[in-house]
Amino acid sequence: MVSQSTLLLAGTASLALAAPIERRGNLPTPISAATAIQYLSSIPVAAESNSPAYDRDLFKHWITISGACNTRETVLKRDGSNVVTSSACAATSGSWYSDYDGKTWSAAADVDIDHLVPLKEAWVSGAKDWTNERRQQFANDLTRPQLLAVTDSLNQAKGDQDLAEWLPPLVSYQCEYVRAWVQVKSYYGLSMDSAEKAAASKVLTGC
Repeated sequence: MVSQSTLLLAGTASLALAAPIERRGNLPTPISAATAIQYLSSIPVAAESNSPAYDRDLFKHWITISGACNTRETVLKRDGSNVVTSSACAATSGSWYSDYDGKTWSAAADVDIDHLVPLKEAWVSGAKDWTNERRQQFANDLTRPQLLAVTDSLNQAKGDQDLAEWLPPLVSYQCEYVRAWVQVKSYYGLSMDSAEKAAASKVLTGC
């Protein structure tokens, strides 16, 4: 039987390791469930509006953060373990634990940086009325729990769905996910539709 270490040395860097690594301690921590419930009560309920139509280019993302590092590369270094980067700030090795499914990856190509509150979801919840500068801040926010390194296929499956439509399959993370969602929406003054708010309330009540 071939061991994991042998497989990794053989070059199967995209293998999802069975045991999760210890996560780095500098990820933004979401507000508590009690605080999220308070914030949720003050978030306005409104139907989503996609007029004018969403344009991803209006959310300038992956801007330069420091030196040669853009937002994606900064999050990869922040969320990973033992991350080694090239002179161009590209991650050449390391490990990344995905909160959405509990898997650990050893290739940056298998990890996406998810906008926890998707850009289109923000747009239809009020960001269509923002300035481009405000949208750029939202798309590159490293202070709040809005950017997270996760399994790429799950990020793609999530797309622009809200809480009523999609929750992380790892049930033990759903409470933290909703706490973060409420924090981000509250901070940016975004609305929720009625189904989304009900879904948030249901998860927070069970936290």
